[in-house]
Amino acid sequence: MTAAHSAAPTTADQPEPLWSPGPDRIEGARITRFQAWAAERFGAPAATPGDPAASYTALHRWSVEELAAFWQAVAEWFDVRFATPYETVLADPAMPGARWFPGATLNYAEHALRAGEDPDRADTPALLYVDETHDPVPVTWAELRRQVGSLAAELRRLGVRPGDRVSGYLPNIPQAAVALLATAAVGGVWTSCAPDFGARSVLDRFQQVEPVVLFTVDGYRYGGKQHDRTDTVAELRRELPSLRAVVHIPLLGTPAPEGALEWDALTAADGTRAEPVFDQVPFDHPLWVLYSSGTTGLPKAIVQSQGGILVEHLKQLGLHCDLGPGDRFFWYTSTGWMMWNFLVSGLLTGTTVVLYDGSPGHPGTDAQWRVAERTGATFYGTSAAYVMACRKAGVHPGRDLDLSRVRCVATTGSPLPPDGFRWIHDEVAQDMWIASVSGGTDVCSCFAGAVPTLPVHIGELQAPGLGTDLQSWDPHGRPLVDEVGELVVTRPMPSMPIRFWNDPDGSRYRDSYFEMFPGVWRHGDWTTLTSRGTVVIHGRSDSTLNRQGVRMGSADIYEVVERLPEIRESLVIGAEQPDGGYWMPLFVHLAQGARLDDTLRDRIRRAIREQLSPRHVPDEIIEVEGVPHTLTGKRLEVPVKRLLQGAELDKAVNPGSVDDVELLRFYERLARERSAS
Repeated sequence: MTAAHSAAPTTADQPEPLWSPGPDRIEGARITRFQAWAAERFGAPAATPGDPAASYTALHRWSVEELAAFWQAVAEWFDVRFATPYETVLADPAMPGARWFPGATLNYAEHALRAGEDPDRADTPALLYVDETHDPVPVTWAELRRQVGSLAAELRRLGVRPGDRVSGYLPNIPQAAVALLATAAVGGVWTSCAPDFGARSVLDRFQQVEPVVLFTVDGYRYGGKQHDRTDTVAELRRELPSLRAVVHIPLLGTPAPEGALEWDALTAADGTRAEPVFDQVPFDHPLWVLYSSGTTGLPKAIVQSQGGILVEHLKQLGLHCDLGPGDRFFWYTSTGWMMWNFLVSGLLTGTTVVLYDGSPGHPGTDAQWRVAERTGATFYGTSAAYVMACRKAGVHPGRDLDLSRVRCVATTGSPLPPDGFRWIHDEVAQDMWIASVSGGTDVCSCFAGAVPTLPVHIGELQAPGLGTDLQSWDPHGRPLVDEVGELVVTRPMPSMPIRFWNDPDGSRYRDSYFEMFPGVWRHGDWTTLTSRGTVVIHGRSDSTLNRQGVRMGSADIYEVVERLPEIRESLVIGAEQPDGGYWMPLFVHLAQGARLDDTLRDRIRRAIREQLSPRHVPDEIIEVEGVPHTLTGKRLEVPVKRLLQGAELDKAVNPGSVDDVELLRFYERLARERSAS
């Protein structure tokens, strides 16, 4: 969940919004009610009648200037259950190392299952599971509580204790959500990878944390085909000596391998034997381990806390996404991406969570929209790449499907170009809240994005998130407005990592975020905070294009180039040369039947020159067989840059983190040819 937009505004005037919420929507939004309540109880600024922008700006300012009061208000508004009370809200605001709610104990899973305590909701869906048949299968709140309670009891019988790691090699299926919640219930630490990851990639992650239990499938279905994973599972078992138990989920009908436990047997208990028991753990007790993309070495094993994730996700999902009972929350994701953890947290707000296991475009490009229709999704999240693929394929969701229940379409993962905003507005619904969001695996949340009471402007995120002191800084640490700078967060967020695994002195953690500006989180994105309060993300600051002192994010180039129907995908690199020169090639993956001739090259150059900047016209335009990505779909800009600067492939990238390592060999060869000429 990194970069989210391109095309910075050129002026600080008031452009016409693409969409604005009506008075009823503003009045009914949970964030509106929260502000009125926090004003009365905690001294937050009251809303400004008739001016939602001023209301939000004042609330946001209070939320970052009075961090302790704000997070106490969040905990009380959402009725967080503390088994033992906290001594203070924020004992130490230092970054890294902020200490939140010391003394408090709680349990994340207890809150995720709380809606099921209501007898009136017990038989309503907590989960809706959808595969490529697009037929939703419900799991009720009562059934979810029963399965989690049964599995948690079995984990305890297997000797899983608070702090033990439990791993999942699973697709986005209900069993994955049950396993996460059962792990959290016993105070274990969850970690997962999607089954499209190969053995080496999984081991690079799981070997770091030494799990004691592995939940696994025998294979998965994707794109209408079955993919067997029994050999990979056997390798994982051999290479993870810490495992005490393996739990088999036979998605493809394969019998359990020798020594493995059966999922159905572990989740069979009912009645009082299946009533979940929740270990009450300290606020900063680890909840799960997420992983960075690992493109330049072993993935960072990022540890986040039960309490930090609980309050951050309640704020983000309950206030910013405006989710609650009656909503249906669908985000297309896999278990290898932080958005899956974020999706499961929809349960915290009493929302029905939609789990889709399958290809984003099977049997047709409109597959995700059909899932949204069939499940009655009210909030639908996807990737910018999917939106643009629908635009190119001529998909007409608003015309062909009943999407009347969808009130928000959200995107993340890569920049949503202005054309993507326009397409959703024109082809889905004109009265559609479009929430482009930007954050990161590092905080498992958003720095900026959705606010239900604010207008949407093309190419911009609506605002920084509450409790997030987001700023744009120049290299000297001076704040910027209406100018591109480094994205920094100057005060702690509860979901920031409590540590990295196997980083005993914290040096890797500090080097990752606090090296440039000690005590201030530098995320590694270029951003513009506008004087209107909106946010623009321009791409990674370590792959920025810097021509003659004029900086531009790669996202801006992609937005222009990929409008051309002949271009399937592109990759632009700005590589500093040993002689002081600067080489900026553009690599293009062509659509079927297209040819990279002089005419197309001229059109590409003219589009960049006229729509962006004559300084950022590429030095060369080179055809490639495909653009390399991380396993979570991000373009490999920095590793390709390092290859073009002469690095060896195994030094520039961890091959196990790449979707197709053969694509990278092209850049390695190209660098050799250039240095020899």
